[in-house]
Amino acid sequence: MNMEVDDNTQIFDHAIRTADMLVTMFGSNCEVVVHDFKNLKKSLIHIAGNVTGRKIGSPSTDLILSELKKNPADIEDIPNYKTQSQKGNMMKSSTVFLRDRKQSVIGALCINYDVTQMMLFSADMEQFLSFDSNHHMKSENFYSTVQDVIQDMVDQVLLKFKKAPATLSLDEKIECVGMLEEKGAFLIKGSTEYLASVLGVSKFTIYNYLNKIRAQNEYHLENQVKT
Repeated sequence: MNMEVDDNTQIFDHAIRTADMLVTMFGSNCEVVVHDFKNLKKSLIHIAGNVTGRKIGSPSTDLILSELKKNPADIEDIPNYKTQSQKGNMMKSSTVFLRDRKQSVIGALCINYDVTQMMLFSADMEQFLSFDSNHHMKSENFYSTVQDVIQDMVDQVLLKFKKAPATLSLDEKIECVGMLEEKGAFLIKGSTEYLASVLGVSKFTIYNYLNKIRAQNEYHLENQVKT
């Protein structure tokens, strides 16, 4: 028995089983073919899946032929390149060249994966994931309880003063209330009592601050309307 022929048979057997396994794993959008370069006019000896419309006995591709014109030592596997089927479908392709024990190139295992639908889906996803460029990114937190909402809003405001709440001056406490008013914190029942406990004042003091702030806001609004 010719040892070289036997070795080559085993190489092609491994390639064929690999082709079948890959298509089983990746599904109907995947095609894996095996070429035997003994006859380049009919080099395709096995096809698993079918996205290019070829059959067993189809010839080698122009890419393969261009590679075979090189010195065998210069022929390298070609991973992850873009191709297009005769139907116009876009594919990701890879070619692995098969070598015998003398490192001569005897064939190839070629993977073609139809990504046409993925590209369409990708375009849809890109459109879906786009945001209104006319607006700055908004910050929004999602809470489990009302208490969490109040506490977090107060914490965010107090953080800007970089000091303990009890050490805030009168003006700073009023400013704190004003910032929370602007955020809409006092629309939530219980926020006045919570802020009062944090600042170390009575809830009636918070109401006084609020009345003062709202009166100032109304005054500025009236002046804007007059002008």
